[in-house]
Amino acid sequence: MPVPSCIFTTAIRNGEITKLGTCIFHSHNRNRCCSLPPHSLKTLHALLKTASPMTLGSGRSIKDNPLWYIKTQSYRTTSQQYYNLTPPQVNSILKANEYRFKVPEFDGKNVSSILGFDSSQLPANAPIEDRRSVATCLQTRGMLFGVFDGHAGCACAQAVSERLFYYIAVSLLPHETLLEIENAVENGRAILPILQWHKHPNDYFSKEASKLYFNSLRTYWQELIDLNTGEHPDTREALINAFKRLDNDISLEAQVGDPNSFLNYWVLRVAFSGATACVAHIDGADIQVANTGDGRAVLGVQEEDGSWTAVTLSNDHNAQNEDEIKRIRSQHPKNEEKTVVKQDRLLGLLMPFRAFGDVKFKWSIELQKMVLESGPDQLNENEHTKFIPPNYHTPPYLTAKPEVIHHSLRPQDKFLVLGTDGLWETMHRQEVVRVVGEYLTGVHLQQPISVGGYKVTLGQMQGLLMERRARISSVFEDQNAATHLIRHAVGNNEFGVVDHERLCKMLSLPEELARMYRDDITIIVVQFNSHVIGAQSKPGGGD
Repeated sequence: MPVPSCIFTTAIRNGEITKLGTCIFHSHNRNRCCSLPPHSLKTLHALLKTASPMTLGSGRSIKDNPLWYIKTQSYRTTSQQYYNLTPPQVNSILKANEYRFKVPEFDGKNVSSILGFDSSQLPANAPIEDRRSVATCLQTRGMLFGVFDGHAGCACAQAVSERLFYYIAVSLLPHETLLEIENAVENGRAILPILQWHKHPNDYFSKEASKLYFNSLRTYWQELIDLNTGEHPDTREALINAFKRLDNDISLEAQVGDPNSFLNYWVLRVAFSGATACVAHIDGADIQVANTGDGRAVLGVQEEDGSWTAVTLSNDHNAQNEDEIKRIRSQHPKNEEKTVVKQDRLLGLLMPFRAFGDVKFKWSIELQKMVLESGPDQLNENEHTKFIPPNYHTPPYLTAKPEVIHHSLRPQDKFLVLGTDGLWETMHRQEVVRVVGEYLTGVHLQQPISVGGYKVTLGQMQGLLMERRARISSVFEDQNAATHLIRHAVGNNEFGVVDHERLCKMLSLPEELARMYRDDITIIVVQFNSHVIGAQSKPGGGD
């Protein structure tokens, strides 16, 4: 766990966006997006140097994967070795990026429906392309939680994780507060921050781009002031407008460029890479989930008999969603019907059908060529950025507009899981809710062992019982629900039980092979205060 430092509240001065917010943890990692976080893959490699070698081919679930046969033939010609990790080493890897925060029940203004949250990350890419963000809205109400999954690099996910919550917070502010902020900035006066960030030290901000980001955000709130309707902002509309506006600013900044060579390259990298986003705004008993892409939000509901039910609060925007396919086809001519979605991908290339950035699927061919020709050489030499998607006739093909789903919390709604697709590719939502629910209640230590219809020998049953005994010991005990879920996502066997041998094999895969077998995993588990929710749901119990 990171060591907490005192909360700081710095006013806006010199036009830097980082001074709009507070943070309860200082970040010591100042490296940019594409450098390795100090406690992720470096930790893994350091541990592997001291571990004893073993062969990876014995695990059934890995060996049965066709990718395994394809890859091992090439890697065995190199000096790559696979290692057996001890339980403390496994724990060190799994817990390197975990974070936990307990929300005060009363903040001086409102009673919180949130007890706290756990978050964690496990990289597969080097560096990790996922990002996460959590913040408390200080000038309005509620908390924001988000997971972001980058592709074609981590630049876009990094930018969105830093900026989106500011756009949402500004969209939620009443007209009077916007005027107060603008007048303070105009006159160089200090103002109170609008967000309090809850960050792991590895979750950093890009200092170099802070002034650029601030100027774009200020232009946005100036336009909101000019467009004043006199009505209190609607949360759903605020989320949609914030997503769309940030994506528009990402595109505009790349087109305009910047005289600073680093920033000029950075804004282009952000625009030409992409990111999905799954964000939850929780205020009292109201949850609004805004989703763009294939991240997912799932509610854990405890039934009267103690069992757990998963309620999905988002829809995946990919080829498995028929409504998404119809939406995209309806926005393009009839003669593109067979090419706009091909092999379950947008234009045969992109898996998510909604995303930030990815201007290769939004700009005209002429605009792409013009920006690249005037851009830095290192970007123009990149084959990915120069490549024009096939059958590219009527852009834009991609949008960052989120789908927003509202839910009113009930006392039986115990927690919310936000996860990037790396989690949902390995575990069904019902299994995710069961694992988290039993972890939070401690039930997993008392329930009879289920083998799911499999025929097991006495030896296998003994192994399952020994595994349960080991889980009770402090060596395997997780203090973080998100870390516990990652342990299951990576290490579960066919019985739904964590197999330490399988887990250590998966964690010791070399970088080149790890990404072929699984994706980055980022998880936030938000736990609710059922007593507060129950009181608020009674007549006259709300504010």
